[in-house]
Amino acid sequence: MPVPWFLLSLALGRNPVVLSLERVVGPQDTARCSPGLSCHLWDGDVLCLPGSLVSAPGPVLVPTRLQTELVLRCHEETDCDLCVRVVVHLAVHGYWEDPEDEEFRRAADPELEEPRNVSLQAHVVLSFQAYPTAHCVLLEVQVPAALVQPGQSVGSVAFDCFEAALGAEVQIWSYTQPRYQKELNLTQQLPALPWLNVSADGEDVRLVLDVSEEQRFGLSLYWNQVQGPVKPWWHSNLTGPQTITLNHTDLVPCLCIQVWPLEPDSVRTSICPFREDPRAHRNLWRAARLQLLPPRGWRLDAPCSLPAEATLCWQALDGGPCLPLVPPLPRENVTVNKVLEFPLLKGHPNICVQVSTWEKLQLQECLWADSLGPLKDDMLLVETRGPQDNGSLCALEPSGCTPLLSRAPTRAARLGEQLLQDVQSGQCLQLWDNDLGVLWACPMDKYIHQRWALVWLACLLLVAVVFLLLLVKMNHVKGWLRLLKEDIRAGVAVRSRAALLLYSADDASFERLVGALASALCQLPLRVAVDLWSRRDLSAQGALAWFHAQRHRTLQEGGVVVLLFSPGAVALCREWLQDATSAPRAHGPHDAFAASLSCVLPDFLQGRAPGRYVGAYFDKLLPADAVPALFRSVPVFSLPSQLPDFLGTLQGSAAPRPRRLAERAEQVSRALQPALDSCFRAPGVPERGRGMGPEAGDRT
Repeated sequence: MPVPWFLLSLALGRNPVVLSLERVVGPQDTARCSPGLSCHLWDGDVLCLPGSLVSAPGPVLVPTRLQTELVLRCHEETDCDLCVRVVVHLAVHGYWEDPEDEEFRRAADPELEEPRNVSLQAHVVLSFQAYPTAHCVLLEVQVPAALVQPGQSVGSVAFDCFEAALGAEVQIWSYTQPRYQKELNLTQQLPALPWLNVSADGEDVRLVLDVSEEQRFGLSLYWNQVQGPVKPWWHSNLTGPQTITLNHTDLVPCLCIQVWPLEPDSVRTSICPFREDPRAHRNLWRAARLQLLPPRGWRLDAPCSLPAEATLCWQALDGGPCLPLVPPLPRENVTVNKVLEFPLLKGHPNICVQVSTWEKLQLQECLWADSLGPLKDDMLLVETRGPQDNGSLCALEPSGCTPLLSRAPTRAARLGEQLLQDVQSGQCLQLWDNDLGVLWACPMDKYIHQRWALVWLACLLLVAVVFLLLLVKMNHVKGWLRLLKEDIRAGVAVRSRAALLLYSADDASFERLVGALASALCQLPLRVAVDLWSRRDLSAQGALAWFHAQRHRTLQEGGVVVLLFSPGAVALCREWLQDATSAPRAHGPHDAFAASLSCVLPDFLQGRAPGRYVGAYFDKLLPADAVPALFRSVPVFSLPSQLPDFLGTLQGSAAPRPRRLAERAEQVSRALQPALDSCFRAPGVPERGRGMGPEAGDRT
């Protein structure tokens, strides 16, 4: 079908290699030779039969190289077809006689005449194939005697031209009649349809079909499966221009795009742009599903063919790696969407199927777990048979196949004689049998029971010894048990206490200080919630919603909300207290303190804060009188100087004894010291006793 000129110009003009195409006017094929040669194009097609190789009687012309060029064959100014020009380079092959004999003859008699020197003629065949058509032409080429030099190139002949469809894959062969050497061949992919452009849009992919508004075309997305028929995925008739977005999770290597004009006898062009896309290959393995079909069948379902192999492996109960059964069982190439069977006599829940590529293991599924039950603590024995029925048994273990009658430090070697007796007495299950060997699954439950009996006996003996020691030192033990009981009760109570830490993110060094305090409090232990550790939830829910949820959970569990005052926090509080009628200024998306003031201030104004809130500030970052008076209705502590009282208030009734509390306060103080030093060195941090800076305003 003739392709409109504007489509060809769009298709080939976007190619950075092709700037413009030569036009060939008229429907007739032609042949042109390089200077010094004469050529003639025979009328009509010829049979595309290369024939068999024959020996050259002397110097002959043979094709040495093929070269192609895209041109346009135009019937009218705007009615052109894409055409392939083929250039055949020729050379002289062979001699009148053996070159060594010729040199010897001329050396013996220098007066002999020069070798024969005559013109040469050849019939060169060009065979062109572009599915579903094939076309052959015959070129007659003559070379004058002056150009005949054995082994030398004599020139070229160009043929105009073979018509082909956009996006087609063409194959070209060249040989002579008769044929003196192997034919030349060349494969070329022509440009695709001009209106289709595949581009990335973030993680997704856009199909841009850039044609005029009145142009109607069909678009089909399909899975081009090598092992099976083409599987359509999506089809639609559209009117240009169009932009279609594909989710990156839909990309697989065999996803192809087919586009064609909605006209009679139109050419359909297909491209498969995702064959080498790493995302497409990852998606293919994510979409692959390994299904196990009782009694011994399995199938790998996937949208595309997979270059993978499958084998059986043995999965031990202890959760170690699945041990491949190769050999004796062979590997099998995977054919997707087809039921396959492994040559087992009987199934076993510990036998699994592994599907792997040359790079790594991709899929693994244990055989028929639903029908055969959970994994068993069985030992897999491999019996290999020699040429004279001489067999040997070994146990498959992570370290390899251990011979049963050996001194290796493994469980199979220790129980080698018992396992051999189990095989001989028929207590093991035969899974596979052929001329190479046998696979046996031997239960290990009875040996496990014997081992645990010894363990229990040792444990009972140990308990008896400990009981006797307790009787000897009863008084000391009673005191120790009493202290241990108190610590356990205190620990349980502390672990059940929750603390929500609110602060203003003044700068990065202060945020690090808050993070150090929260981490130290978690070691008491306390369950600490702070926005530093919940940035993802803050972004998803919003600061106000996140604070509401945390405050409700903390207070409902009997916890406490800690207000950590800083110059920035004091400024925000004054802003709310001095101008409650106006909307507060905008703050960052993660500023939970600014968002929480709308709920915190009503609790203090209405007298609901005592017992639910605690205040704190750092000694050198904020003067003691800088905390607004409204918040002094609850305990306000200076850190780290009042750390023992602060920690005792946080733990409430479950606080430990004063000595233990002082030790914990010292631990928290040491954890805070590096962050405090860094914060004091940071520029713009006010020293204690100085003013609070421009944001301080009047103290309330």
